[in-house]
Amino acid sequence: MPRLALYALVVCVLAVVAAVVSFAQGSWLGIIWVLLVGLSSNMCWYYLRRGRAERASASAAE
Repeated sequence: MPRLALYALVVCVLAVVAAVVSFAQGSWLGIIWVLLVGLSSNMCWYYLRRGRAERASASAAE
């Protein structure tokens, strides 16, 4: 797993926890955390796909 994908996954999990805690306390600030979850999950998928494509092109070049 590429390092940037791993970092994005960690941010995604932490943002989910923060959103749950925020909504449990009755704060509407959780909406921002939910938006951050969406952004970080998309970044995680992007870096995973980019890493797979780089590995595939490296093995095809050999």
